[in-house]
Amino acid sequence: MAEAKWYVAHTYSGYENKVKADIEKTIENRNMQDVIQEICVPMEEVVEIKDDRKKTVMRKLFPGYVIVKMIMTDESWYVVRNCRGVTGFVGPGSKPVPLTEQEIINMGLEKRTITIDFEVGDKIRVKYGPLEGFVGVIDAIIMERQKIKAKVSMFGRDTDVELEFNQVEHIV
Repeated sequence: MAEAKWYVAHTYSGYENKVKADIEKTIENRNMQDVIQEICVPMEEVVEIKDDRKKTVMRKLFPGYVIVKMIMTDESWYVVRNCRGVTGFVGPGSKPVPLTEQEIINMGLEKRTITIDFEVGDKIRVKYGPLEGFVGVIDAIIMERQKIKAKVSMFGRDTDVELEFNQVEHIV
């Protein structure tokens, strides 16, 4: 069986959650859970200030879009495409284009479990990039962004830098 990929469906603005609910209902009625696996309306928490009062609200990251993880078949395409509120898939013409691995990571759709062999206080060497060869000490590890903050010794003084996990190697 083919692997499910993430596709982006374009919707009327404000219809995102209704489209998600409608697709989920259709999946259940047609018993298509193995073909259309996940429907997502990415949200973010935003602090709004109104009349000098802070209020935390949930806001759609991509208004007018619903992200669908599915195995592209004629039936799955038909179900999503003909859902009320959907205007089409993102892609040239009528052919939907799946999101790339990098787009999926950037959008935070699939959480990858990353194991790293260093921790705060460890000595590291920069493997590549503008600071290649420089040595430093880890100050912080930012798992969500897959980065570390470190103090790197440059020209006789410590400089705070932010580096990607794969840019550094642990020095014993």
